[in-house]
Amino acid sequence: MPAENTTPPVTAFMLIKTMPEWLAMTPRERMNAFTTQVVPAIEGKTTGVRSRFYDTEFYSTRVTDVWVWEADDHDAYRLLIDALRETPFWDRYFKVVDLLVGTENGYARTYGLEAVTTITT
Repeated sequence: MPAENTTPPVTAFMLIKTMPEWLAMTPRERMNAFTTQVVPAIEGKTTGVRSRFYDTEFYSTRVTDVWVWEADDHDAYRLLIDALRETPFWDRYFKVVDLLVGTENGYARTYGLEAVTTITT
């Protein structure tokens, strides 16, 4: 049985840690660096990606932030990573500790089952 497509099919949890160069900047300098160096690269080289950003430094020392990306397909995700790697975000401002990439409820689509692990109370 073929897997059913979902929207979005690719979700990536990018576990990152701030680097000294980023922390040496003031908050205003950080926002300026992000909006002038990182965002234009993403917007200029990708389509079909969305993100959410979570601060975790008050709970974790290994990972200070989690950047969650949703991409329409694997090509959009690949272009996103290529774009980020060409900016100071990658290994200057942040260290990418790990990338966890998957598809939501993939097991259910593969076997034609109800996604019982998606729970709302």
